Amino acid sequence: MYDICCIGHITLDKVITNRGEKHMAGGTSFYFSNALRNMDVNYCLVTALAVSENRFVEELRANGTEVIALPSKHTVYFENNYANSLDHRTQRVLQTAYPFTVDQLGNIDAAIFHLGPLLADDIPLALIKELGGRARISLDVQGYLRKVEDKQVQAVDWEEKKEALQYVEIVKADESELQVLTGTNSVRRGAEMLAEWGVKEVVITFNSKGSLVYANNIFYDIPAFVPAVETDATGCGDTYMAGYLYQRVKGASVQDAGEFGAAMASLKIESSGPFTGTKEAVLLQMEKSKTYNTTIN
Repeated sequence: MYDICCIGHITLDKVITNRGEKHMAGGTSFYFSNALRNMDVNYCLVTALAVSENRFVEELRANGTEVIALPSKHTVYFENNYANSLDHRTQRVLQTAYPFTVDQLGNIDAAIFHLGPLLADDIPLALIKELGGRARISLDVQGYLRKVEDKQVQAVDWEEKKEALQYVEIVKADESELQVLTGTNSVRRGAEMLAEWGVKEVVITFNSKGSLVYANNIFYDIPAFVPAVETDATGCGDTYMAGYLYQRVKGASVQDAGEFGAAMASLKIESSGPFTGTKEAVLLQMEKSKTYNTTIN
C-alpha cells in the first residue's frame, strides 16, 4: 500500500528559453517523482515509455524511486517554448505514447493516486472511475484541456469533466486552465464550480503570483516564495503538487501544505531540471524567503 502513486508519462522535453535550448526528461510524472525522492513517503510511479528512453526510469530507480514502467512504441515528446517569459509557454507535441488502462493498474493500491495526463487520451474515464472507487484521486487537469493539431497544442474544454470529477477529490489547474474548464473569468467562482461538480480541494496556481486553494467552502490564499534566481519554470506546478500532496498525506492543513508546495516550487525554478532537495531545504526556504503578497479575486 503506497501513500502516493503517480500515473503519467515520462516525456522527452525540448525546453527553449531566452538563455538557449535544452533537452531533458520531463512530464508531470518525472518532476513529481523527483520532488518526492528524498521525502519520507511510500511512493510509486506508474509510467509508459519506449525502450529507447528506459534510461530515465533507471535514473529514477537509482535514486530510490519505485517505478513500474509499462511498454510503449513511442515516448511522449514535447517542445516547451518560454522564449518571451517564464510565466508563459507555447507547446508542440512531436510524438505520443500508449494510454494507461484499467487492467494495468488493477493490482496497485495507494492512499492517493495522482493522475498526470499530458494529453486527453492518456488516462481514460473508465480508469478514473475504477481508481476513484478504491482511493483518493488527485488530478492535474492540464492534459484533458489539450488538443493537438499539426503538432501545435491548443486549449479545449473537457467534454467528460462533470462525470469524471465526481470521482476526483483534488484538482490542480492554473488560471488559464480553470477558465477553459469552467468558462468563467472569476477564479473564485471557477473554484466554486469545480466544488459543485464534486471536487473537495481545488488548487489553482498563478505562476509567480502565488496560488489559491478552495476546500470546505474556505478560500486559502497561498503566497509565492521568491526564488534566488529564475532559471526554468518547467515542472514548477508538478513540484508544487508533490509538496502539497506530501504534506496532505502526512496530515498537514491545507494552508501549510500549500505553502510547503509553493516553497518547493520556488526552489525548483532556480535551476533547470527537477527539484531533488530535501524536506529540510524546503522548510528553510519557508523560513528565510520573503513572499509575494497576493489576493486572488
